[in-house]
Amino acid sequence: MSWTFPPPYDHDHPPVMNVNVEAQKELTAGERAADWVAGLVGSWRFIVVQSVLLALWVFFNVVAWVSAWDPYPFILLNLFLSMQAAYTAPMLMMSQNRQAQLDRLQADHDYRINIKAEEEIRLVLKHLEAQNVALLEMLTEIKRVQEGKA
Repeated sequence: MSWTFPPPYDHDHPPVMNVNVEAQKELTAGERAADWVAGLVGSWRFIVVQSVLLALWVFFNVVAWVSAWDPYPFILLNLFLSMQAAYTAPMLMMSQNRQAQLDRLQADHDYRINIKAEEEIRLVLKHLEAQNVALLEMLTEIKRVQEGKA
């Protein structure tokens, strides 16, 4: 009987890291601001508050016949909304670009984890095959001994 097993697997790879936590540590102030603006502008609270403010702006400028600070067609309001859009759009794009970069990092990290897992599964299967061979040899030897006694 010559049972040979593969050598034990040496887990020499670095520990699994959370890519999101690592990326969060490296954010610049501008990236944090862009994410904050994207989170704020992309919320129902923002839409409701902005809608209420726009309605109040229009209401007070239509009702205040004498001292309307922005009479119809609300050119000052249009200017403010254009300025808001001019600053918000690039910040949203910065946040989306950063998220896309984070997604690429996550995909690369997942790929590396999958490669490691595949390697370990292959070694586990190799060990199981060696155990199957050893068990078959043991069963054969047990049958041989039992037949010799009978």
